[in-house]
Amino acid sequence: MIVRLSHLSKSYFDASNKLTVINDINFEFPESGSVAIVGRSGVGKSTLLHMIGGLDSVTRGSVFFDEHNITEMSQDEISRFRGKNISFIFQFHHLLGDFTALENVAMPLLLQRVDQKAAFSSATEMLARVGLSDRIHHTPGELSGGEQQRVAIARALVTKPAVLLADEPTGNLDHQTAVEVQGLLYELQREQKMLCIVVTHSLELAKSFDQTYEMLPGGELKLAA
Repeated sequence: MIVRLSHLSKSYFDASNKLTVINDINFEFPESGSVAIVGRSGVGKSTLLHMIGGLDSVTRGSVFFDEHNITEMSQDEISRFRGKNISFIFQFHHLLGDFTALENVAMPLLLQRVDQKAAFSSATEMLARVGLSDRIHHTPGELSGGEQQRVAIARALVTKPAVLLADEPTGNLDHQTAVEVQGLLYELQREQKMLCIVVTHSLELAKSFDQTYEMLPGGELKLAA
């Protein structure tokens, strides 16, 4: 699925000021592969990712997934489109604390009204793929930080999305665990042949991806050397 940004802008307003974080970006991501976006704090990387995924409104311009312009969709339409095509991984895993790893991973499928048996079967397979076969009945509080992030990855990928958006997916992990999660993301992107767009401060993570872009003030994306 090709993601294309057309004259995309984002501004914030208060009583007397206008702050433009992203100004008139035109950019097209590849149909598949892995893309890292780096840049200094506050430049607007997460804002851009949230607009791409329809989590944040745009001030001007459009976000296309193939021919689908999500900026023209209602919130209900965006939610349905996301459920079928887009998944997210965040720095903080946002798992449901009262549910097991298996239930957390199956949740996106159950919300799509997939048969419960099929949903739990797919969730079990995905947890096995991320190395957590022996932890499926544990709640998040019984898992390490790295294990929780692996559950979050499994939950994001169980629907087999065309596009994965990740915001600092290793930012809350120790170095060794971050390296393991980084390798896992790389492998899963190859297996599922999706487009993976990652915002990160980690140059080590960025270097493992197919392409790395630096985000400049105003939002311009410049291919990193």
